[in-house]
Amino acid sequence: MRRFTTVLALGFALVGQSALADEFTRADVDRYQKAFETVAADGRALWTSGALGTNGVACAQCHPNAANTHPETYPKFQKQLGRVAQLFEMVNWCIRNPLQGANLAADDPKMTALLSYITFERRGVKLSPGAH
Repeated sequence: MRRFTTVLALGFALVGQSALADEFTRADVDRYQKAFETVAADGRALWTSGALGTNGVACAQCHPNAANTHPETYPKFQKQLGRVAQLFEMVNWCIRNPLQGANLAADDPKMTALLSYITFERRGVKLSPGAH
């Protein structure tokens, strides 16, 4: 019985600690938002430049203001890839094909910036994974 009580107390202590991890101040939230907006602005700069490819084509030429990218619908079946894909995979398809560039790793800071910009442009839109 004593062992059970010790385990139970330890469990409560861990739960209590994880609850504290979710608490943050208004200053924290403001700092997090500013960091996101900075990365999204970096994404817009990449989106509107020809720097991602080799032919000078920019993402914005086909998708001004990230139009018709619909990040809220991913993951979904992508005809170009022939399977269900994540948004970053479709971004790489566009980089490889229309832009004639090289894939970015999913965790590349440039990919994070691009995805941040795309989702920022669609803020407020309801999630609808798999939709077309």
